[in-house]
Amino acid sequence: MQLQDILYSQGFGTRRVCAGLIQQGLVQVYTENNAEAPETIAQAAMEFVADGLRFRVQGVDWPYHEKAYVMLNKPTATECSQKPSTYPSIYTLLPSPLRLRPQKAAVQGVQAVGRLDQDTTGLLLLTDDGKFIHRMSSPRHHVPKVYEVTTKHALDERQVQRLLEGVVLDDDPKPVRAAACEAVDTHHLRLTLTEGKYHQVKRMLAAVGNRVEALHRSQIGGLRLPDDLAPGQWRWLSPADLESIQHGA
Repeated sequence: MQLQDILYSQGFGTRRVCAGLIQQGLVQVYTENNAEAPETIAQAAMEFVADGLRFRVQGVDWPYHEKAYVMLNKPTATECSQKPSTYPSIYTLLPSPLRLRPQKAAVQGVQAVGRLDQDTTGLLLLTDDGKFIHRMSSPRHHVPKVYEVTTKHALDERQVQRLLEGVVLDDDPKPVRAAACEAVDTHHLRLTLTEGKYHQVKRMLAAVGNRVEALHRSQIGGLRLPDDLAPGQWRWLSPADLESIQHGA
């Protein structure tokens, strides 16, 4: 694949812009002979094997990914929307190449897999793989999601039991049950859900006579939010991460 096409596929702008970056000497490529010191490439049409390629654009290293899969530690007071109404968008936390990857199957750049409320923090997945988004978001697949809930009132065993047995929300007569529920502390509940109804955790806690003071998603499938990923930071998902998500589903 030509280097300008590789950069284009990774979201560095139009082919003309990508060619310009290369011709200006702003793109270096890591090769087998130069695994530590990348080589500056001046020819936009020079061809490389894309899979496994590492390159540097304007001083920033990038690995080639046919499809992008990333995790973000969503901070509070941010919205999972391209057009936020009150708070900054989570997409402003990502570098522009992730936001500008070419459109694939009606997906422009990476998109959040589901949403977290503006005051909810924690693990959020983003990708430009439409099939992955559908698979992870579909209620038929029952992907478990673990939430750390800080409650206003002290928890008791009856509340935990009711959440496990199921509570009725005002928009559905069918009871909604927690897949798992544990009172970690007097005001800390660890709740596992396999559905994704609107404000579900907050409404479930209200149904048992309590209230959510803070909400944090710590795990999706078998993938836990890394302790060293600070709020607002992102990282690529590894093949092992992707397998872990599916394994926990």
